Amino acid sequence: MTDKEAYIAFNLTERIGSVGVGAMLAKGMSVAEAWESYPCRLSRAGGEVNVASELEKAEKYGVEIFTPADEGYPAQLLARRGHPLALYVKGDVKALSLPSVAIVGTRRATAYGLDRAAATAENLAASGICIVSGLALGIDAEAHKGALAGGGATVGVIGSGLDEFYPRENRGLAREIAAKGGAVISEFPFGRPPDQKTFPQRNRIVAGLSRGVLVVESRLSGGSLITAGDAAEMGVPVMALPGRVDSPSSAGCLKLIRDGARLVRDARDILEEIGSLFPDVPVPDTAAPPRRRGRQDVSPLSPAETAVLDCIDREGVCMDGIVRATGLSAAAVNAAAMSLRLKGRARFLPGNILALPRED
Repeated sequence: MTDKEAYIAFNLTERIGSVGVGAMLAKGMSVAEAWESYPCRLSRAGGEVNVASELEKAEKYGVEIFTPADEGYPAQLLARRGHPLALYVKGDVKALSLPSVAIVGTRRATAYGLDRAAATAENLAASGICIVSGLALGIDAEAHKGALAGGGATVGVIGSGLDEFYPRENRGLAREIAAKGGAVISEFPFGRPPDQKTFPQRNRIVAGLSRGVLVVESRLSGGSLITAGDAAEMGVPVMALPGRVDSPSSAGCLKLIRDGARLVRDARDILEEIGSLFPDVPVPDTAAPPRRRGRQDVSPLSPAETAVLDCIDREGVCMDGIVRATGLSAAAVNAAAMSLRLKGRARFLPGNILALPRED
């Protein structure tokens, strides 16, 4: 058995991680020798560990498995205590070694949070920064989409085996990430469904790959604050975007800022933060970050989109006002507003306000 196969074998078991394996290696054993001497060689699913079967599944799904024995394993993650014994990668593994910033937040995001996540990710990506997030609904998905819009790479870290992808709604986004120079990754073997244990482990990888972690919107509990805590423990700068003081979606960010996280407004602040703390990171001149310009989709608008667009101006109109003016339901207005934003025909402002794009 090779060292790579031994790492995969350890990863298929339940009771040991890289810290435990490292303790065995400290005794002078190779990884393969450590595996041969390990007494609990049962897989998580029960039965004997079958590395050959795992490698066959990887080939079937077009996935590469990287271990600490491989050159492609990201050095920054390898330096973290508790790093994964194996990384399952769909896409380009080189994306995992790019200068990266994590953008994370709540699944139940406001329009303001979604807009800020996408805009910040787009500007950072256009500046050569890879965006890392958890491929969840809400802020995570918008960060990935913004990175793709900025022409940069993005890495999605999921809390399940790659064949048990969750959430299903983001499968198309995951395929696009892998096809456009990024990667979708997991430390979990094939067949592992998501559960309460997998997401905190996923969050630790998000923090470990990044030179800074930005929380866009978060409630007072949840995965985003866990990621921020992991980052702080690793010495990774924690940043937070301020929101309304009376919004539950901003409560976590405001707490982070009160507790010492860097308050950031946009990509410029983030570039300045990581540029000053990590001079080895080749970030661009922060004096003039790229401006997010609305690239308008000229495809025909639906009747609802047309009605909403006719109601707004550059100063913005609140969503309730649009509902009253158009006679459409709140759900129809929200759907049309989101579609207009994705087409570059409108933008969200704080306070649940929809406005026309900025003038160039």
